[in-house]
Amino acid sequence: MTHMPQIYPKAPTAGGAAAQSSPKFPEIEELVLKYWDEDGTFQASIDQRDAGENGANEFVFYDGPPFANGLPHYGHLLTGYVKDIVGRYQTQRGRRVERRFGWDTHGLPAELEAMKQLGMTDKKQIEAMGIDKFNAACRESVLRYTREWQAYVTRQARWVDFDNDYKTLNVEYMESVIWAFKQLYSKGLTYNGYRVLPYCWRDETPLSNHELRMDDDVYKNRQDQT
Repeated sequence: MTHMPQIYPKAPTAGGAAAQSSPKFPEIEELVLKYWDEDGTFQASIDQRDAGENGANEFVFYDGPPFANGLPHYGHLLTGYVKDIVGRYQTQRGRRVERRFGWDTHGLPAELEAMKQLGMTDKKQIEAMGIDKFNAACRESVLRYTREWQAYVTRQARWVDFDNDYKTLNVEYMESVIWAFKQLYSKGLTYNGYRVLPYCWRDETPLSNHELRMDDDVYKNRQDQT
């Protein structure tokens, strides 16, 4: 590792010189981030810790990934700090903690944003365009703001690996989810039943609890002839 630069105001000297009374904290933060980047501090915290036999010394943290078709907000900032604390704490305990950033690319929010960008209002327009072409538009849409996300997450001093990120649209990721569900099914930990769900007539799909809590410009109550 390189030598850590002097980034904090100097203490009073024997001659009586006072410390800086108004340090510029944003500049100090940026100096720390610059040092971490040039020093490779985050990667060193991983490389210096052995995974152990069969990964016994690894700590795996499953992070619910965000959509990248919208800009981050305060909610992402708050939860991001909490997630970062978990990884740092386990690292300090000597565990090997690889933190790959991920992108959620599935679900109604991704489809609605793509429809909005394409000027579409109903499912028939998707079918007329072609499912394969619409899926391609969705793939492009969900990764629109990845650079802004990386800048935002890095600025909050969160340690994550963007170079080896994952996307839920990756075939290997989807297969891993189906594999995990199959394990639950084989152990009798799933059930088949019926439940009443809100239904979107425009999109012709049931809505999850998360989708019902989305912003007002996405979902709102109204009287409708349907």
